[in-house]
Amino acid sequence: MKITVWIVSVILALAFLLIGGMKVAAAPADLEAMSPGVPVVLLKIAGWAEVLGALGLVLPAATRILPVLTPVAALGLVVTMVGAAVTDIIVLGGAGLPMIIALGVPAAFVVWGRLGPARVLPRGSARVSAEA
Repeated sequence: MKITVWIVSVILALAFLLIGGMKVAAAPADLEAMSPGVPVVLLKIAGWAEVLGALGLVLPAATRILPVLTPVAALGLVVTMVGAAVTDIIVLGGAGLPMIIALGVPAAFVVWGRLGPARVLPRGSARVSAEA
């Protein structure tokens, strides 16, 4: 299970880095052309949320420094995808829902995995519990 959660986390992180990074780096005119009717500032905020969430999916668990931030980041990405779904339905009629679901469901899986069977303990916690 731990390997599966790691694989899903890394693939999601790469996807969100790409998608969010494009929103962050894109010119406002390009963003407006890609998503007509969606405010550019909302797309920029979503892009930063996706980039930061992507980093949070991997770095805290990999370094074992505050690994509780990994499921928090994954939950933040789930919330971002729910917001994207609502916006997509209202503005674009739901055309982007398959991609949104394809990103949101695995993010929810990472939340579940990192809070349960694939939990990552903070650095030094195994040593403390072995000494006690």
